[in-house]
Amino acid sequence: MSMIPSFFGTRRSNSLDPFSLDIWDPFKNFPSLPQECSAFVNTRVDWKETPEAHVFKADLPGLKKEEVKVEIDDDRVLQISGERNVEKEDKNDTWHRVERSSGKFSRRFRLPENVKMDQVKASMENGVLTVTVPKVEAKKPDIKAVQISG
Repeated sequence: MSMIPSFFGTRRSNSLDPFSLDIWDPFKNFPSLPQECSAFVNTRVDWKETPEAHVFKADLPGLKKEEVKVEIDDDRVLQISGERNVEKEDKNDTWHRVERSSGKFSRRFRLPENVKMDQVKASMENGVLTVTVPKVEAKKPDIKAVQISG
């Protein structure tokens, strides 16, 4: 046994196991979110505005379109939600690492006033959900010529 502390982890009994090196984690005893919240936190969404629409893209790898809900309420709030189920465990399996999140997720975005809420479209391709919210066409001001008298 070494008298020098190891900051990068210690080896377990099986030195031939490639997963046996435990890396030191400075946040190990840090308060964390419950497991059911991890999918919520890890759902990444991009929101861009083009001249024609607001476009949202969410990374949802491994989910089918039937497992995802897209809703807009009367207060112009877009909600993307769903659930990623836990993989079934076999009693004979030995897990070395579990990093993929599971559970319910939900993201909400307040839309600006210039959107057409009745024309929202959503599509899912290769684990990426794309929600397109068209914008109301900007009204061009009417310019009238005024006669100058005198």
